[in-house]
Amino acid sequence: MALMPNVQCLITNHQSPKGFQMKAVIPVAGMGTRLRPHTHTVPKALLHVAGKPIIGHILDEVAALGIEDLVLVVGVMGDQILRYVNEAYRFRSVEIVEQEERKGLGHAIGLTKKMVGGEPILIIYGDTIFGGDLSDAISDSADGMIGVKQVADPARFGVVELEGNRITNLVEKPEQFVSDLAIVGVNYIQNTPLLFECLDELLTEKIRTQGEYQITDAFRKMVEKGAALEVFFLEDWFDCGKPETLLATNRHLLEKQSAPFDIAGSTILPPVSIAPSAAIVGSIVGPYVSVAEGARVEWSIVKDSIIGEAAVVQHGLLEGSLVGNRAFVQGALQRLNVGDSSEIRIG
Repeated sequence: MALMPNVQCLITNHQSPKGFQMKAVIPVAGMGTRLRPHTHTVPKALLHVAGKPIIGHILDEVAALGIEDLVLVVGVMGDQILRYVNEAYRFRSVEIVEQEERKGLGHAIGLTKKMVGGEPILIIYGDTIFGGDLSDAISDSADGMIGVKQVADPARFGVVELEGNRITNLVEKPEQFVSDLAIVGVNYIQNTPLLFECLDELLTEKIRTQGEYQITDAFRKMVEKGAALEVFFLEDWFDCGKPETLLATNRHLLEKQSAPFDIAGSTILPPVSIAPSAAIVGSIVGPYVSVAEGARVEWSIVKDSIIGEAAVVQHGLLEGSLVGNRAFVQGALQRLNVGDSSEIRIG
């Protein structure tokens, strides 16, 4: 499916309205350069972790809130994301817009202005897997609620300064210490007209931070114009930005959701996630292993790894490894980062 810039596609599933009356806006146009070679062939949002794609974990939370309308900002291979969402979920509507040029998160959200109109929105960054009850964050008592978490390395993130629960300032990736409360990528905006006004001003005034239009700067403009932005705290927040953090997220999520597995002729050490159509033959799998649909692990020992769809691992000893979709690995005795449709034979 070819996606034309700034053209919306609408998929309607004819469900009755329920839950919160708002749209969820999810930007998933990022290139995922730190996760190559996997993101050469699959969008970052579709990389598997703990039994499903990253975006699947996000949409489970959206669906749990009763939100039925999505707006996705996609990039290259956006048709793959649209196909997955439509096949795996039954949202009332899914609208998409393509971000042709990567000009930053603020620019991406700005592209959704016509689709959002004046409705409240829940913005969830496409590489943010989170846990916790979001219902308290969805409140009309403020112009917006910004999800935060205390972090040890605030220079990597946008951060907020507070008086009580009210935000007084926001800084994107501060060079000097400002606050250790990082914006984690889950934001409820009640006053969307003001948000889009501020996003338009960023582009008009060419206000960039580190070369990109940042939504953090738009939030700061909202505060400067008198908006009441408050914070809510997320108890769980997982990073999927690079191989080591993707594997760490896999470990955390499997600890929370793993079901027991008993496979004849193999030893399964929990926690693991093994798709129903995956095959495990004469192997030791686990702990902390996710095996996707159609994959085969034969006569191998695999731990702390993610095995992609239709991948094959034979006579291997893998730890801390990412094996891409349809990859073939034979005889590996090491840590691997194998892209889709690759073939590796050792020995």
